[in-house]
Amino acid sequence: MSRIGKLPVAIPAGVTATLSDAGLSVKGPKGELSMEFVKEVSVAQGEDGLVVTPATQTKRARAMWGLQRALVANLVHGVSTGYEKDLQLVGVGYRAQMQGTSLKLALGLSHDVVYVPPAGVTLAVSKPTEVKVSGADKQKVGQAAAEIRHFRPPEPYKGKGIRYVGEFVRRKEGKKK
Repeated sequence: MSRIGKLPVAIPAGVTATLSDAGLSVKGPKGELSMEFVKEVSVAQGEDGLVVTPATQTKRARAMWGLQRALVANLVHGVSTGYEKDLQLVGVGYRAQMQGTSLKLALGLSHDVVYVPPAGVTLAVSKPTEVKVSGADKQKVGQAAAEIRHFRPPEPYKGKGIRYVGEFVRRKEGKKK
């Protein structure tokens, strides 16, 4: 029995959830998100929130039970409070600045890198070495942060590159004389 799947998803104040035949639409202060369910699970509106139950007792239904409940919880959390990832630029001359809605990165390459965020994702630069990626969709926010990090991932010798705030970069010893 799924320990995650059997927990109901609480709907906070200011968020409305609309169930249809095959999906769910959630609207809140941060936006509107929707998803479709797999046929192995069913979702019902209970007194303490949305309840996900497996439709059959197959192995796939049990596997999808917890997944679909987690995806529903991510939708509700995203439209109510949103998600954000913080990135940090480490290196001499590495800096970021906003250029309209896109992000311009100076990363020691021959040209500056311009990153245009996908719809639903907003970027903010508080300091020249800090970038905040935020939005309602958890998957889009994580993907945008990973794409920005991919331009210059942290290297193990000097630790230069783009890293998540709080990320531990394993350092290696340099060449011996």
